[in-house]
Amino acid sequence: MEKITVSKRHWLLLWGLQLGLAGVAAPVFSQAILPYTPNLDQQQLEDQGLALTEDVVQLVRFQQYDLAFPRAKLATQLAPEQFQTWFILGTLYLQKEDVAPGIEVLKKAEAMAPQEAGIKFTLGNAYFQQGQYDQAVEVLLAGLAQRPDTPAALFDLGNAYLKLVKYPDAVTAYQKALKAEEQFWPALNNIGLIEYEQGKIDTALKRWQEVVKIDSEQAEPRLAIAVALYKQGKTQEGLQKAQDALNIDSRYGEIDFLIKNLWGEKLIADTRALFATPTMVEVLRTLPPPSDDL
Repeated sequence: MEKITVSKRHWLLLWGLQLGLAGVAAPVFSQAILPYTPNLDQQQLEDQGLALTEDVVQLVRFQQYDLAFPRAKLATQLAPEQFQTWFILGTLYLQKEDVAPGIEVLKKAEAMAPQEAGIKFTLGNAYFQQGQYDQAVEVLLAGLAQRPDTPAALFDLGNAYLKLVKYPDAVTAYQKALKAEEQFWPALNNIGLIEYEQGKIDTALKRWQEVVKIDSEQAEPRLAIAVALYKQGKTQEGLQKAQDALNIDSRYGEIDFLIKNLWGEKLIADTRALFATPTMVEVLRTLPPPSDDL
């Protein structure tokens, strides 16, 4: 499980911005860009830059990234000494899937504000996206030393350990995320992914059933349940549940998407077997395109 809610990247972006901008006071003047005057001093420019960051956050809430990005770049020009402007710009680079410049900008923000755990968490997620899992672990651990009970960061840490095939460390991180937030189902889901790879199909199945009790509208645990049931010989039940899952989110009918969401080799192999059945071949052929809201 890499995706969290409607859009993982959008969710992470808001989460990161909330952490990184916690306690930042907005300037008292209007958040709109002021008309040019030659008498603006540096403090006024910085205030204007910080005001722009507030605009950017509001645009992000409505997923208006094309409008947010140029404002974020302008904010770094107006307030280059304020970490908040660089943090927001770096996070928006990640939203655009432009990870390399995002990392460079986030490193600049971190150097300016090493005490800000939110920057480290976002940087760790960026390293993960780039496949630099050891660096992701290092940065996430540093952030968690400052803010230890942050479920999303613990989840990202677990994901990095999972990619490094350090399953005990991954499970520990996921369990800490659940301890911090009992209903944080992505961590529970991924414990199931690990257990399936370890051959603990019954245990993994129970995990995913618990996830569905928490959030019945998630396609991923529903499809995982279907695969596990099919593997256990419960053919018709598995086929029906697979169809139900894909009707929720058709992206899970793509093997590449499942791999991106950290499904392991055994689970992928069993999913391929399920998808190869005549029933599922027809289902996959007629699936509607993913919703724009996903």
